Amino acid sequence: MISVTRDDFDVNAVIDRVRRPDMGALVTFLGVVRDDGIEEMDLEAYEEIATKEMETIRDEAFANYPIEAVEIIHRIGRLRVGENILLIVVGAGHRKEAFSACEYILERIKQSVPIWKKEFGKDGSERWVPGEYPGGDA
Repeated sequence: MISVTRDDFDVNAVIDRVRRPDMGALVTFLGVVRDDGIEEMDLEAYEEIATKEMETIRDEAFANYPIEAVEIIHRIGRLRVGENILLIVVGAGHRKEAFSACEYILERIKQSVPIWKKEFGKDGSERWVPGEYPGGDA
């Protein structure tokens, strides 16, 4: 599953959906809103293109790594500190391939998926996060 959503997700449910007896490794990356002087952030996306780009990234991972499964969920909307932003789950026969593919997917998402972050500081400040995602320099 590839998804751009406003809804939170159940990490364990996604892992259970991916898990198969022939996989020796399930690697997950869970990105969360961290307390870096902010109270919340707003994530905006061109949803249709973001989903298609994440599907392309998934297909690239399958083509370049011996993996068995990939799920990617990226949230958008207003999120508070501690809330989930991004979940990547990669299943493979072995851990090295799963870790490598998960890292590849994460870096490609940051490079090419049209999702932008605006942070809202505890002091009332607002700023677009430069360099995190395409268009983040706004």
